[in-house]
Amino acid sequence: MDKDNMILQPIKIGNKVAPNRIAINAMECCDADADGNPSERTYERYEKLFEGSPGLINLEAITVQYDYISREHQLSIMPHNAKALEKFVQHLRKINPDIVFVMQLTHSGEISEPNFSKRCRVTEQPLYGYEDAELIGADEVDKIIDMFVESSKIAHAVGADGVDLKFCHGYLGSQILRPFNSHNWKYGGSWENRSRFAFDMTEKVVKAVNDPNFLVGSKVSIFEGFPGGQGTAGPDSSLMDLTESIDLIKGLEERGSQYILQSAGSPSHTLALSQTDRNIPDHGYFHHYFQWVCKQNLKPETVVIGSDYTIFRDGRGTKFQAVAPEKNTLWFWGDKNIREGVVDMVCLGRQSFADPYLPKKLMEGRENEIKWCTACDHCIEFLIRQEPVGCSTWNPPYTKRMQEIRAEKGVLKEKHT
Repeated sequence: MDKDNMILQPIKIGNKVAPNRIAINAMECCDADADGNPSERTYERYEKLFEGSPGLINLEAITVQYDYISREHQLSIMPHNAKALEKFVQHLRKINPDIVFVMQLTHSGEISEPNFSKRCRVTEQPLYGYEDAELIGADEVDKIIDMFVESSKIAHAVGADGVDLKFCHGYLGSQILRPFNSHNWKYGGSWENRSRFAFDMTEKVVKAVNDPNFLVGSKVSIFEGFPGGQGTAGPDSSLMDLTESIDLIKGLEERGSQYILQSAGSPSHTLALSQTDRNIPDHGYFHHYFQWVCKQNLKPETVVIGSDYTIFRDGRGTKFQAVAPEKNTLWFWGDKNIREGVVDMVCLGRQSFADPYLPKKLMEGRENEIKWCTACDHCIEFLIRQEPVGCSTWNPPYTKRMQEIRAEKGVLKEKHT
């Protein structure tokens, strides 16, 4: 690959400099210890990612509390985790001190798992499929904002470069922001009310941490893809209307966000939009449009990190139509979109499981050695089953575990391709 490719060039994010423009998305993996601290599995995953030398790594959906969680073995960031997280960060910095390392803070809300947690909702009418979620009010949401602030202070104290305040993928931030949250209350009804959660939280985090070198940003679902979801025209409308999504990212920027991590979809409902299905890879192009919308509406210095680049891989192995394979690769679209002002960085999720060393291999001209994600989505199946997550195509222990799951569930064996 050409050394001048833009995905290999450094970029300034706030007062930090990422050595290249490849980011690793926050990927939940169900492998924390009983106290929500990094386990040996967690260490192993992130050691490989740091050895792989991307520009930025976003630590997976780390919960600000344990009353409402979606993963049984989910990382947490509360006072009792501070010592373990500090040790974790220091260890990884020794492997590669140049990577920008942020932590994605989350609250699961209605998509918490009732088998070991509680579910809460913010809408009087529950979203279909979440009728068992308990309704919470403004006082509880106020407390949750305080939890995000406290966790941000912990992230700063343990040595992280910043936080990603999560407003995407159907978690609590999405639930409050989406038009479906239509009844009138402090955090619902009008856009002014629904956006208050994100805007107040960002303001409070920036003020509480009070460090110009600490990055504050958010991952945002620009369009969730179902009626009443983020980026739709109303509480029961299926029409795409990005007015509120644009106002959201501009408002976050005004309140101190230095980056926006663009995403789309809600994995519990519109998985193929949040991470493109290999049988309908063209959804990957939608993300380019959402990235362009972000860039068009933000200041040049606000970094837009674009999701869903895994699907383009090396131009082969997916069912794209009408485009020559050599013009449909990760490095082709990454370079083109950065040069043309569509996006500033490209983010990899599933691909980081398949080959955490991809950035290093690209920098060393070894792209022919890359283990490409096949978009089989077995990693998502592991997540849904509350199993430790890894690549069943390229990582033998996870291959074996997927075979065991198939046998346990009576599912026919699938050929890994």
